[in-house]
Amino acid sequence: MIQLIDIHKSFGHQHVLNGVNLEIESGKITVIIGRSGGGKSVLLKHIIGLLKPDSGQVIVDGENIAVMNDKKLNTVREKFGMLFQEAALFDSMNVEENIAFPLKEHTKMKRAEIREIVKDRLQAVGLPGVEKKMPSELSGGMRKRVGLARAIAHQPQIVLFDEPTTGLDPIMTEAINNLIIDTQKKFHLTCVVISHDIQSTFFMADKIAMLYDGRIVEEGLPDVVRRSGNAVVQQFLSGSLDGPINIFE
Repeated sequence: MIQLIDIHKSFGHQHVLNGVNLEIESGKITVIIGRSGGGKSVLLKHIIGLLKPDSGQVIVDGENIAVMNDKKLNTVREKFGMLFQEAALFDSMNVEENIAFPLKEHTKMKRAEIREIVKDRLQAVGLPGVEKKMPSELSGGMRKRVGLARAIAHQPQIVLFDEPTTGLDPIMTEAINNLIIDTQKKFHLTCVVISHDIQSTFFMADKIAMLYDGRIVEEGLPDVVRRSGNAVVQQFLSGSLDGPINIFE
């Protein structure tokens, strides 16, 4: 579904991506791990076309979005849904209006049809009957669920998750992890998850890729990554400061 080919990206003198190569399989959950500030979110923005690489190709469903103009890129983006780190709900809109927003903006659906989709997506994320609540009335976990309902409202093929469990307690973290898996299966989604939560990663991932020093230094099935002989990978998985280098600097 997605191929990243020799992606380079710098901001001034700071080289963030230094030749990233990665294949993201259709209908699977791929989790990209790495230290905070290591370029994971920058990589995610390349996948959806919010940033363009200095060099390299971003192939989405057979098309290189890195060379597209805005009009064509917006068409490709219709294949995507995204759950931001803090859910990014509109504070002035209730839950129904938040979820309906992309449908009103990008389709010609009638109000009744949109209301049915909102109801269905809320049911899918385990929040039936909260349509009229405001974001300020929701817990952090509930906001994440509403954010996911909005991300899948228009039936995307691909959903991107930016640190979906950040700020959640262990019980809600497990609930969100299960929700991602269930939603992926129900809607046959290709999911890309950015995370530094090791337990969540091994729980949900079909494939894991570790970004370090601007490159993918390990990738594969969870068991393959767990048994990796790469010292940087093992140091990150153990969370230890003791290693050949301090990867947490």
